[in-house]
Amino acid sequence: MKYIWRNKSWPDFTWDSDLLLKPLGDVRFNQGSLIAQIRDLGFDIQQAARADVLVEEALKTSAIEGETLDPDAVRSSVGRHLGIPDAGFKNVDDQKADGLVQILLDATKSHSKEYTSDRLFSWHAALFPTGYSGMVKINVAQWRDDKQGPMQVISGPVGKKKVHFEAPPASLLESEMSALISWINKKENTDGIIKAAVCHLWFITIHPFDDGNGRIARTLTDMLLARDENSSKRFYSLSSQILAERNDYYDILNATQIGSLDITIWLEWFIGCMNRSILSSNSLLEKIMAKAKFWKAFAQTRLNDRQTKVINRLLDLGPEGFLGGLKNKKYMGMAHTSRATAQRELSDLVQKGILIKLPGGGRSSSYDLDWSKCRE
Repeated sequence: MKYIWRNKSWPDFTWDSDLLLKPLGDVRFNQGSLIAQIRDLGFDIQQAARADVLVEEALKTSAIEGETLDPDAVRSSVGRHLGIPDAGFKNVDDQKADGLVQILLDATKSHSKEYTSDRLFSWHAALFPTGYSGMVKINVAQWRDDKQGPMQVISGPVGKKKVHFEAPPASLLESEMSALISWINKKENTDGIIKAAVCHLWFITIHPFDDGNGRIARTLTDMLLARDENSSKRFYSLSSQILAERNDYYDILNATQIGSLDITIWLEWFIGCMNRSILSSNSLLEKIMAKAKFWKAFAQTRLNDRQTKVINRLLDLGPEGFLGGLKNKKYMGMAHTSRATAQRELSDLVQKGILIKLPGGGRSSSYDLDWSKCRE
């Protein structure tokens, strides 16, 4: 099978600029509209939006690879690094979650800083603080060595595995990554969104590490998009949209990595995905603004960590909430507490004006947030 990196002209990618004109125009228009909308928000809501998008990006870029991070640990790390008050952030320490948040922030806050292999290695080390991926020991902060065979993307059960892609051999990694890093730092006339998309594909194709390649590719993409927008603050999560379209994401990558160096189909998909991500951020912003207003209304109200966690879950779900409302049993499950404690804390939230008791419900009372506090 002829992989893209085996072409004699690799990595001289080509594409049909005419086909990209309209999708690029659409995404630029929506990008500008989002930035203008953000500018009109107060600093506190901007910070809340930035925090929520960062949490979303960390959770979803991990989920794409099948890894589930503790949302409370991610929120706690984001709150610490952005200096956001504790309202809505349970204090949880998790080295892995914190490492991911740190590299996402480094990518965007230092987007204009020269990129180096040392910086790349520091990102990789932050992703794998124990030196293990799951229960497997991996090479951390160094290129893969292929001692266990070539780096391949495979699927299927043992005995019937299908090889979708094979990356360049380890012996080429030093020169391959040197060329990519030099290109990342090069100032050229290529459109910033196109450059981010090319970098994503280029890095994924080289696949320089034992693990973590997808997360680092998406982090590099965020860095180049931040450089393009000349802003360290992200207000849309590309990884969230990629997760929603994960099958298409892998299909288009696989199709592009086999054959010629014409990557028009990848660029079309990437630009469209980014556009859909920006459009999706509008509903996220609405939730963020509602959440910020809610916590402002109850800034002086004393709550324990369990109550804060449940309230945040309700705020994230929105007014539709749980089918049938929040019941004692659901509170017990989310807060990991006893029936008596759950009932006592629910009653306390009603007394403080945070929850309202829904009509009916028979023997089992149901509750919901007082959503009017999100509009005041």
